[in-house]
Amino acid sequence: MSNQKEHILITGGAGFIGSHLIERLLNQGEHVAIIDDLSTGQFSNIEPFAKHHNFRFVIDSVFHEEVFDGLVKNAHTVIHLAAAVGVRLIVEHPVHTIQTNVMGTERVLKAALRYKTKVLIASTSEVYGKENHIPFAEDDDIVLGSSKKSRWAYAASKLVDEFLGLAYYREYNLPVAIVRFFNTIGPRQTGHYGMVVPRFMVQAICNKPITVYGDGTQSRCFCDVRDVVSAITQLIAHPTAFGEVFNIGGNEEVTIKELAERVIKLTHSSSPIVFVPYEKAYTLGFEDMHRRVPDTSRIFNLSGWKAMFSLNDTLAYIQDYFRLSPETLEKEKAILDKF
Repeated sequence: MSNQKEHILITGGAGFIGSHLIERLLNQGEHVAIIDDLSTGQFSNIEPFAKHHNFRFVIDSVFHEEVFDGLVKNAHTVIHLAAAVGVRLIVEHPVHTIQTNVMGTERVLKAALRYKTKVLIASTSEVYGKENHIPFAEDDDIVLGSSKKSRWAYAASKLVDEFLGLAYYREYNLPVAIVRFFNTIGPRQTGHYGMVVPRFMVQAICNKPITVYGDGTQSRCFCDVRDVVSAITQLIAHPTAFGEVFNIGGNEEVTIKELAERVIKLTHSSSPIVFVPYEKAYTLGFEDMHRRVPDTSRIFNLSGWKAMFSLNDTLAYIQDYFRLSPETLEKEKAILDKF
């Protein structure tokens, strides 16, 4: 690889979104490097690109300063996706969540400042917390739950990430943009950390009971990973995106019960729907957001981006992935059988 600042560096690149982003960037002719410690990412996600002449991967952590510094030095853009993810992981390991998210982002920003490298930080719709003004707009006030409930540790840590990134932009003139993902779904996403769509899909294909947490009336807007990576690539190429926060999400609101019904219909499954109380699925006193709907007018006004794939399109895309990869289906089934 050349010593020129020619590549895009993706932290957490072996994860679900990262692997799809690699594929898109390589197809666009970009040079791509990733760093991932494989704590939640999987080598199988990046194996198809391993021998690509424009791709480099490093199995390590952003906390290994010497290694990470060398990667940032040769990058013109860092896309920071590495984070503790998934409700189950967050509830069970709050210390890991906070340390990984906040300290990891600080490492990224410090290295980027050293080499004046552009940064895009992945955040989450979780930061909107208990806000009930729908749809969520980027400049809305934010209401989080009690610090005694570890469920809010993820939202708080990602909000600190945002504050930190925007502080680097304002104080040091470092080009930093923030994206808040709203329930990204697609192939390669695992149900291991509480992700709802792969869990439902595997349960339905195997004709197992579909476990809906809560009463199923909570609603979400799911977004196809292909739309998400399109948004990311547009933003990193847009000079006026920096210093801003952008929602990235779909526009089709659906209740979780209806989602389960759609998956059953698509897969022609005989699975019954079983409702599991939150306190049994997670912990006593667990709180959830009843609705999560994004206002995506800011990114649309900047670049014309909007979600193109319908929820049914994406569910069919995920079903095909599992049908064509029986090994992955068996692996996901084994994961779900543990819970």
